[in-house]
Amino acid sequence: MSPLLLVLIVSVVIGFLMVVVFRYSSDQKAIARAKDQLKAHLLAVRLFQDQLPVVMRAYGRIFGGTARYLRLAFMPFLISILPITFLIIQLDRYLGSTPLNTSQPFLVEAQVANADSLNNIEITLPTGLKASAPAVHIPKTQEVVWRLIAERDGQYDIQFATAGQTVSKHVVVSRELARLSPVKLRGQFWERLLSSSESALPDSSSIQSISVNYPNREIHFCWWEWNWIVLFFVVSLAAGFIFKSALGIEI
Repeated sequence: MSPLLLVLIVSVVIGFLMVVVFRYSSDQKAIARAKDQLKAHLLAVRLFQDQLPVVMRAYGRIFGGTARYLRLAFMPFLISILPITFLIIQLDRYLGSTPLNTSQPFLVEAQVANADSLNNIEITLPTGLKASAPAVHIPKTQEVVWRLIAERDGQYDIQFATAGQTVSKHVVVSRELARLSPVKLRGQFWERLLSSSESALPDSSSIQSISVNYPNREIHFCWWEWNWIVLFFVVSLAAGFIFKSALGIEI
């Protein structure tokens, strides 16, 4: 399945599910009353704009009605947004970046904890990957950078050895949609949850992070290049409003 088709299908399905969840987790009658009251107060502002006391009272009621509406809508939106956030994190593993191509140079960076590790770190490349330049050591940021090239498609594990300990980083070279992990981290639970799909580096390791510079994915749609998350929100919101009107759901 192409990335564009996947984003469109998921967006339409999520748009539909959002309005259905909102329908059954909200007080539809109370929301309708709150919206009607807001419309009435807005109409009062227009009709009595030359009567300052009436306008000021109407504005006060508009603020109160807005707060009432937000209170009624908060819980349904919260119920919807939590699973959607989890879904976006998982889909971003596939859609946020593109796998590497054969004969396309790419960088692998390792950040270490101290100068000894910086000078002694070594990598072992699996068959199918080769270095195209010597390693570059950056003392200021305690990073080592390798420039590599893939000779053929495949999924590879690069071994990193320092201080008598070996860890690995997964690399994907493919023309197909694939689950990617741009970075592997030590600790940093929340950052790993958002940006990594690999297990954590051992706490005892002197390597703090290993990253691969996968290209960012841009999806061409309607004569524009889109980040997939932006396209997802635009299409899912449009689909949600269409389903809302078709099903007569108050939002």
